[in-house]
Amino acid sequence: MASIPKFWVFALALLLLASPLLQVARCQSDSDSDDAVGTTEESSDIGIVGDDVQDFGDGTFASAPGIDTVSVFPKNSARLITAGEETELLVGVKNDGDVSMNVIAIKASVHLPFDHRMLVQNLTAQGFNNGSVPASSQATFPYLFAVSKFLQPGTFDLVGTIIYEIDDQPFQSTFFNGTVEVVESGAFLSMESVFLVTLGAALLVLLGLWIHGQIQHLSKKTKRAPKVEVGTRTTDASTDEWLEGTAYTQSLSSKSKKKK
Repeated sequence: MASIPKFWVFALALLLLASPLLQVARCQSDSDSDDAVGTTEESSDIGIVGDDVQDFGDGTFASAPGIDTVSVFPKNSARLITAGEETELLVGVKNDGDVSMNVIAIKASVHLPFDHRMLVQNLTAQGFNNGSVPASSQATFPYLFAVSKFLQPGTFDLVGTIIYEIDDQPFQSTFFNGTVEVVESGAFLSMESVFLVTLGAALLVLLGLWIHGQIQHLSKKTKRAPKVEVGTRTTDASTDEWLEGTAYTQSLSSKSKKKK
């Protein structure tokens, strides 16, 4: 049986490697904007604003000294994000400086894990209309976001940034830079699972056909009986001398005469 062409195996493997890139363009065009009202630990009048948030463009700013940030997914230590559904992330800010700071907005973005330069989706920026944090105090800000419902389930990098002002000068700090797991909403089997199962079944079929061909090839070889050549028999001279005159030597001599 002919060997299985390697081209099909290579093509299936290439599809598997390229699958995380299939939904990037769709995800970038499906950014959902959600407005909500949040709470803080230190102040209860910090509200979330929508279109009135100050626009700083896509520029980046330095982080201010004395400002520490921390983040946590409440009741979601596994960092599971359901595609198309809202996820809450709490951002803690500690101001160890000498003057108060004013938190303006929180934003985040999703990237491919193996190449952080490849942007998958810019998440909605969330602004605050009263985000003042006095010196030597701390506050917690909620960030509500939703990744695209078209985003393929898998592991992605999430980068979260908080933008704030000190003495009317903008600064920013990265409060989260790690991996999250995106899962499909309400589906028993995701598209990726179906694809992987199909690919695995195809590879198993190809492997089974190859093994079957190898077994048939080996069985044909074993059925061919090897030719065995029988040479002339040699005997020891001392043995012939010891058996000389016996019935054994006489039978051997009579057989040799018949052959002649």
